[in-house]
Amino acid sequence: MESTFSSPAEAALQREAGVPGLFTPPEDLDRVYELERVTKFVCDLGCQRVALQFPDQLLGDAAAVAARLEEVTGSKMFILGDTAYGSCCVDVLGAEQAGAQALVHFGPACLSPPARLLPITFVLGQRSVALELCAKAFEAQNPDPTAPVVLLSEPACAHALEALAALLRPKYQDLLISTPALPLPAGSPSSQPEPLERFGRRFPLSPGRCLEEYGAFYVGGSQASSDPILDPDLSRLLLGWTPGRPFISCCPDTGQTQDQGAQAGRLRARRLYLVERARDARVVGLLAGTLGVAQHREALAHLRKLTEAAGKRSYVLALGRPTPAKLANFPEMDVFVLLACPLGALASQPSGGFLRPVLTPCELEAACNPAWPPPGLAPHLTHYAELLPGSPFHVPLPPPESELWDTPDVSLISGELRAPPSWKSSSDTGCSAIARRPQLELAESSPAASFLSSRSWQGLEPRLGQTPVKEAVHGRRGIAIAYEDEGSR
Repeated sequence: MESTFSSPAEAALQREAGVPGLFTPPEDLDRVYELERVTKFVCDLGCQRVALQFPDQLLGDAAAVAARLEEVTGSKMFILGDTAYGSCCVDVLGAEQAGAQALVHFGPACLSPPARLLPITFVLGQRSVALELCAKAFEAQNPDPTAPVVLLSEPACAHALEALAALLRPKYQDLLISTPALPLPAGSPSSQPEPLERFGRRFPLSPGRCLEEYGAFYVGGSQASSDPILDPDLSRLLLGWTPGRPFISCCPDTGQTQDQGAQAGRLRARRLYLVERARDARVVGLLAGTLGVAQHREALAHLRKLTEAAGKRSYVLALGRPTPAKLANFPEMDVFVLLACPLGALASQPSGGFLRPVLTPCELEAACNPAWPPPGLAPHLTHYAELLPGSPFHVPLPPPESELWDTPDVSLISGELRAPPSWKSSSDTGCSAIARRPQLELAESSPAASFLSSRSWQGLEPRLGQTPVKEAVHGRRGIAIAYEDEGSR
């Protein structure tokens, strides 16, 4: 019976970290994990306790890397492996529990600003790039040498963009190179003007230029998995890039290219469908998908304000990393909104999907704010911080007397006319005729209560006053997997 619904208890104790066969040879550890740069970072700060954060696929090398760093620096290293949410976010909470004075993040990173100040350095990795093949592929896809193009890459290939640009600059005049938006060292001089920072990257635009003018050439991915839905970083770029501008991806190993315009169109169509589902929803579940990214509290308050203004009920759920089994325990919810970093919010959903759709904060903003989107906005924002006050993309809610709340709206899914927010209809004094009802009726009820009343089973019957009073007795003792009175099996 136990194996039918869950894994045996011994499986968690016998599970080994890391993927067998993917351990890095000892002689390559210094190069792969940039241990010389990490050692300089630790020694310059004089830290005695340092946290090392690894994703699941790199945990096999964690012990060897920590031992090498302890030997060289003399500092105590702590390995952070099992993050509560996504491994791309900096686990500042885990580092603080270990009393760490600094943190080193290995592997892919969303580069979202952490909620607490802590010295952090990132080791994104250095994947080999066939520069000659990529340069030929770029020339084949961009025959016009005057066309503006920006070079993008997955984080592990960012080290090769400057070398690739050196091969292309003699021919191409308007070439822009993006760099990862790594945190600047304390006391470093600020460049004037500051580069544009979007999609976790910095773009050194010339005065008077804007990113919407550029096409994109992305170095990353592979021939085996070229679907951008499986790559949240590429999905973020495709959703936010200007429609109509070319977006070409290139495999760094073979130089094979692929036009991502069709994939971007499918991603945007999926997002428009989710916006319609959010507009039809009456009950919204707000999933706390991060506790370590800055402004997550302000974003949660903003989403609750949005749902209240749109006449929807919202419930905040802290479930850790969302799974279909977890969310199936809340069938009252019509949609879920995952408040997470851009990569976590766009991560691919498991096969079979969720019982209810999982949205990003941007899609809830588009569904609940009638003033959205502002003129000239990029097609899709991926970071919840861009929706908050102080951001150039923030759009305040219209005042209650605004005509935007009265605009007729028809669902593209059910074909029914959507009713205005409940507070709008209750405060509307335009109609002076009152129809007399023969008896009092409940005009409005909680959507969750309405859902409960429609279920065939509503829980145990209370039977108040019908149960005889008895003295309290001792119940079972132990844990659910093995109570003391069950004996050994």
